[in-house]
Amino acid sequence: MPPVPKSAKHKPMAQPDAEVIALQALAFLAGDDDAFSLFLNITGLTPDIVKAEASSPGFQGAVLDYVLGNETLLMTFADENNLSPESIAVARRKLPGSSIDM
Repeated sequence: MPPVPKSAKHKPMAQPDAEVIALQALAFLAGDDDAFSLFLNITGLTPDIVKAEASSPGFQGAVLDYVLGNETLLMTFADENNLSPESIAVARRKLPGSSIDM
């Protein structure tokens, strides 16, 4: 068997893009009626606004802000999507409106 190149031996898994993580978070919220209703009530948004703004990087950042602001929600989302809470925070910083620029 030929040797495996060093670069192929221990390639870390690629971190999903910030936009992908934000859309996963939005899908996570929308998939739970109680969580989504609370999200809409707290933010004052309607389902139509959420649909219209889902692709906006600024809105995606706001979704991650919401998830990051609730530890229980954050941990459940991270666990269900095989993400670390830190990776979600990193994703947030990559989107517009973050208080910490990368």
